[in-house]
Amino acid sequence: MSTPPLTELTARTRDIFRVVVEQYLATGQPVGSKTLAEGGAVDLSPASIRSVLADLEKLGLLAAPHVSAGRKPTESGLRLFVDGMMQITQPSEQERHAIEAKLGDPGPLEARLEAASAMLSDLSGAAGMVFVPTSERRLAQMNFLPLDANRALAVLVDQNGQIENRLIEMEGMDASALSQASNYLSARMANRSLGEALKDIEAEIAGGRSALDEASKDLVRRGIAMWSETPDRSSVLIVRGQAKLLDDEAVGDVERVRQLLDELENKRAVADVLERARKARATRIYIGSENRLFALSGSSVIASPFHDRDGNIVGVLGVIGPTRLNYARIVPMVDFTAQSLGRLTG
Repeated sequence: MSTPPLTELTARTRDIFRVVVEQYLATGQPVGSKTLAEGGAVDLSPASIRSVLADLEKLGLLAAPHVSAGRKPTESGLRLFVDGMMQITQPSEQERHAIEAKLGDPGPLEARLEAASAMLSDLSGAAGMVFVPTSERRLAQMNFLPLDANRALAVLVDQNGQIENRLIEMEGMDASALSQASNYLSARMANRSLGEALKDIEAEIAGGRSALDEASKDLVRRGIAMWSETPDRSSVLIVRGQAKLLDDEAVGDVERVRQLLDELENKRAVADVLERARKARATRIYIGSENRLFALSGSSVIASPFHDRDGNIVGVLGVIGPTRLNYARIVPMVDFTAQSLGRLTG
């Protein structure tokens, strides 16, 4: 059954539907007509409320898990609510400062990704995920540091602050050649990937356009050969907070949670989910069967790509949990964390 447009619902029907969804997302429990009438959120008799709930069930927006139980939103109902009725709650100033401070800690990129995943888990009460696909690093500089007359340390620094060292040996190493080679390589590698920089450097030296003396050329060639053997960074997938899926509310839903944990063990499939969100270039919400991987467990995924300073997509982060996630709070939280991670690591 296709989801009816929001405009086809009367104002009264929309109000009751919104209250049912909000109460279900807050408690995880089906909502009955008596609860709605006694709570004061709906100024109608229980009989009138039951009539509206029955209409919403016929439209496929609500479902009753048991004959005598209240109603809860279907996946179609959640999609209608998220797309047309949800009022998002922006992170507080204290939360924004905490996120930026945590992500701004110095250290390698993977440590920041770990922090982002753990933080999303803590803030959402679900599992946090971060994925950075295979890609070439963007470089900052390369230097040759003399150790003694015949040895130097070649140091490569990328834009994320990660440092790699290689020992290079050359008889009668000259300090001026080391300096000239360092300046030459740093000028041509800055803000570029290793592959881009090495291709142009090789062409420039081969064409006699480098203005380097022979000793410096030899160092540059050896540095090129050394770093050409370094593979691109492998993809990184970090999932944190699976234990939060085993909370008190999950006791009556053990099979669903077990299925979700099994799905999270399939790292390649999880990475594929996040890769699709990365290509979307904006925050995406997958509810239940909208995503094939998590269809069996009836779980939702909220995912947002993060960009470097040039606007290139670096990776994607998000949250996975039951469909009763607090979308209004978590969606802007994921979006803000993605923006902060991009600014601080790009």
